[in-house]
Amino acid sequence: MSLIATLATGVQTGVDTIAPALASTDNPVADFSDTPWWLSLVKALFVFVFLLINVVVVIWFERRVIGRMQQRPGPNRAGPFGLLQTLADGIKLVLQEDLIPDKADKAVFLLAPIIAGTMAFVSFAIIPMGPMISLFGHRTPMQLTDTPVAVLLVLAVAGVGVYGIVLAGWSSGSTYPLLGGLRSTAQVISYEIAMGLSLVAIFLYSGSMSTSQIVASQKNLWFILPAFFSFLVYVVTMLGETNRLPFDLAEGEGELTGGFHTEYSSMRFAMFFLGEYINMFTVSALATTMFLGGWQAPPGIAAINDGMFNQGWWGLLWFVIKLWLIMFFFVWLRGTLPRVRYDQFMRFGWKFLIPVTLLWVVAVAFIRGAQLAFFGENTRTATVIVVGVIAVIALAVAWVWDGKRAAAAVPVERPDEIDPFAGGYPIPPLPGQHLREPIPQDVQSPAGQPELTDQEATRG
Repeated sequence: MSLIATLATGVQTGVDTIAPALASTDNPVADFSDTPWWLSLVKALFVFVFLLINVVVVIWFERRVIGRMQQRPGPNRAGPFGLLQTLADGIKLVLQEDLIPDKADKAVFLLAPIIAGTMAFVSFAIIPMGPMISLFGHRTPMQLTDTPVAVLLVLAVAGVGVYGIVLAGWSSGSTYPLLGGLRSTAQVISYEIAMGLSLVAIFLYSGSMSTSQIVASQKNLWFILPAFFSFLVYVVTMLGETNRLPFDLAEGEGELTGGFHTEYSSMRFAMFFLGEYINMFTVSALATTMFLGGWQAPPGIAAINDGMFNQGWWGLLWFVIKLWLIMFFFVWLRGTLPRVRYDQFMRFGWKFLIPVTLLWVVAVAFIRGAQLAFFGENTRTATVIVVGVIAVIALAVAWVWDGKRAAAAVPVERPDEIDPFAGGYPIPPLPGQHLREPIPQDVQSPAGQPELTDQEATRG
C-alpha cells in the first residue's frame, strides 16, 4: 500500500505542477459569450443544411468524376449536367416500398438506421468553419460549440455511430448482414485506435484538444508539415472508418451481397447512405482542422493586407475549398484502387499501423522535448534531427534483421523431373522442370482387362 500511496502522491504533484501551465492554453479560443440560445439554433440549422446540400452535390460529383475516369458520361439526363439526378434518386427512395424481413428484430431493425444517420451530424458541431463574424447584431464564432476535449468527442461519436451498423446486421435475421456487421465492428475498432494515436501528435504540438485552439496554433505553420506521418496514418484510417473503397469490406458486393444493409429499403436504406457521406465530410473536416490550418488562408494569401483574407466570411471559403479537395481524394481513390482482402486489411492495421504510430508518437514527444530544451520553437531543426536519428536506427535494425533472416533461410530443393499425378491431382511443372515420362504397362490382368496404374487407382 505504501508504494501505491507514493505513486498516487507523485501523480497528484505532477498534475498540480502542470495544471497552471495548461490552463492558459487548453481552453478553447472560440468565444461564445455573445451567442444567445436562438443564435445557436440558427447555426445548428445552418450546419444541417450545409451538410445536406454538400451530400447532394458530392453524390453527383462522384458519379460524374468516376464516369470521366472510366470514359463514360455519368448522369447527364435529369437537369443541366445531370444535377437533378441525386434529387430524382431521393424521390425514388421515398416512394419505394418499405420492407421488413419476417425474422428481423423489428424494434432494433428500425432503430439502427436512426442511430447511423443522426450520429453522423453530431461530430460536425465542434468543427470551426470560420473566425468570429457578426450575425444578427452579435459577435459569434463560425462554430456551433467547442470544449477542451472536442476531438475526443468526435472519436466518441464515431464509436457510437458504428452501433447502427452492428445492430442493422444483427437485427436483419440474415447471414450476410450479420457478417457485414461483424466485419464493420472489427474494422472500426481497429482503425479508431490508429486514428486516435495519429492525433496524439497534434495534441503535443498544439498543447490542446480544443479544435479552435488547434486551428489557432497553426497560424504560422500547418501541422501537416511537422506531423506528416500522422497525416498519412490519418488518411488511411479515415478511409477505414468510413467504409470507403478500397476498404469498404463491411459491404463488399462480391462477398456479402450488400453487407449490413442488404435487407433495408426505402428511406431506411437512405439513412445509411446519408450517414456514410456525412461521415466522409466529418473526417475530411477533421483533417482540415487538425492538419491543414482549418479555416485559415493558405500561406502567402494569409499575409496579404495584414491578414484580411483570414477575417469574416473568407474563412468559410478556405474551409470549403480544403474540405472539397479531400472529398475529391475520396472519389479519386474509389475510381482507382481495387478492394483489398479483409485479412490483409486487418493485418496491416494491427501488425503495422498501430505499432508504427506508437513509435511516431514517442518520436514526436522527443521532438517537442528537443524544442523546449535545445531549439526553442525551431520545429524544422528539431524534426529533422529526431527523424534522422530514428531513421538511422530503423535502417540499422532492418539491416541486422534482414541479415539474420537470410542466414536462417533454408534453400528449397526443386527436382528437375516431377510426376504430375504424384499427389492424385495434375500439377503443371515449374519453369526449368520437365515431366516424368509414363512407363508403359504391358502386363494384362488374368481376366483380360488392363491393369490399373497407381495413379489411376488413386483417382478411382
